[in-house]
Amino acid sequence: MSTPFYVSPQQAMADRAEYARKGIARGRSLVVLQYADGIVFVGENPSRALHKFSEIYDRIGFAAAGKYNEYENLRIGGVRYADLRGYTYDRDDVTARGLANVYAQTLGTIFSSAGEKPYEVELVVAEVGTTAAGDQIYRLPHDGSIVDEHGSVAVGGNAEQISSYLDQRHRDGMTLPEALKLAVQALSSQANGSDREIPAERLEVAVLDRTRSQQRKFKRIRGRQLARLLEPVPSADAQADAVSNDEVPEDDAE
Repeated sequence: MSTPFYVSPQQAMADRAEYARKGIARGRSLVVLQYADGIVFVGENPSRALHKFSEIYDRIGFAAAGKYNEYENLRIGGVRYADLRGYTYDRDDVTARGLANVYAQTLGTIFSSAGEKPYEVELVVAEVGTTAAGDQIYRLPHDGSIVDEHGSVAVGGNAEQISSYLDQRHRDGMTLPEALKLAVQALSSQANGSDREIPAERLEVAVLDRTRSQQRKFKRIRGRQLARLLEPVPSADAQADAVSNDEVPEDDAE
């Protein structure tokens, strides 16, 4: 009778973490950063149907890098949690911190379970406050830990380099065009020091805009609005056009 192969718990966890990190690294990076009027989400995504960014609730947005089917299941679960809590209690009781705790429990349980593989995803949950001081950004790695981020955060394949780039250049009170251009520059930077060009049609951009008159603050930016914001010297009304309150926000719920 052969002796069963033994792997220490520490080695098993390290192997699972390495497996998840490699899966996440194969995906394209994305960034989430604060600007004067809210929070902007920017990522390279050639697909117009498979979104990296979504609305969860009135003031809460969701971003994810990694395997689409896995983070889409988590997004749907988050929408259900938010809707049920808002209906049962009050809309103000739905918070990014509460949602991050739910995701952390789910990811942590899956990561520590020997019966299934860890999720190859990294999440960002953001909530826009009535002022910049009330903005909240939480990053959730594959193991279910929660990291409270301030100013900017990057996740995905080249996250470490992009985060370093943003930390050196991001500042409080940036306008939307300034924040958007910084995000694109960070995503375009490469390890060898050169920059690659990311055309506007390959970008997915969304904002949580605290100045919107609607209760729901999430809005996608695309087409001409996006092109105008990315111009070297944007026209005076580009930012106002991009975050105008005339358009009803897209419903990303299930």
